[in-house]
Amino acid sequence: MTVMAWQQLHLQCEKAHVDLAEALLLEAGALSISLDDAGDQPLFEPLPGQSPLWDEVILTGLFDTDAESRQAVEQLSQNIAAEVHASRLWLTAVDDKDWEREWMSHYHPIECANDLWIVPNWLTPPKADATNIIMDPGLAFGTGYHATTRLCLDWLTEQDLKDKVVIDYGCGSGILGVAALLLGARQVYAVDIDPQAVLATVQNAERNHVGDRLQAFLPEDFQAYCQDSDIVPVDVVVANILAKPLIELAPYLSSMLKPKGRIVLAGLIESQTESVIDAYQPYFTLDDVHAFTTQEDHHWQRLSGTFTG
Repeated sequence: MTVMAWQQLHLQCEKAHVDLAEALLLEAGALSISLDDAGDQPLFEPLPGQSPLWDEVILTGLFDTDAESRQAVEQLSQNIAAEVHASRLWLTAVDDKDWEREWMSHYHPIECANDLWIVPNWLTPPKADATNIIMDPGLAFGTGYHATTRLCLDWLTEQDLKDKVVIDYGCGSGILGVAALLLGARQVYAVDIDPQAVLATVQNAERNHVGDRLQAFLPEDFQAYCQDSDIVPVDVVVANILAKPLIELAPYLSSMLKPKGRIVLAGLIESQTESVIDAYQPYFTLDDVHAFTTQEDHHWQRLSGTFTG
């Protein structure tokens, strides 16, 4: 049996020319286009509506192998370098695959601290008696495969969460809130500015059989809910977002906590840590700055502390 190969046209250009390059690839009949970093430049989690790009981008267009597509790709490869000032241009072939299975193959169970595991929902947990968080990695940011999420998960395993009430601010996929409930928390209130994250959090809570103890909100809805109820102050706040919103949220998040309540902050790179510390020191005794270095030498930081009330 012959397996059909697909053509891939790769080109490298500056981000200012990406829109034009995408248009040319689509005009030539590209079935899909992917963007990749041409160097080693980190991008941080964007706010909704933002689409940051690397300074140098590799675009890859996927094409059929029929004669018409081959001719279009050949013509494109002769002209595109001048059009988009491409610094590199090359062709490859890729075998046809079961692409859904191919995507799934990149995910595997992850062991965190203190026998906490993150398990993709199509796999069997390696340790049935461990604390297993069953996740769908495709729903939203925060599936445990990023250093900042791991830093928060490890911190949660070190806390006494029995019967505690937790706010997960910037919940993404809901993994931190779900973990808190599996580790003994009584109730979690999850908040995110992205409606898709709110939906993902509810779905992942139900997947882990803790949906009855988790509520998820957009920020404005959460503020209204707090005004109409007595849920605050709470015992623990986790916030794995970005340095700028963390700084802006310092007074608000501190108002959510009981005296001696605990907070953990993540989503920071080393150069941002001092600014966040300065924002939180008026409200908290910060007792830990913990680092996580990835294989790409990106240095992520986690802060934690106790609300002084």
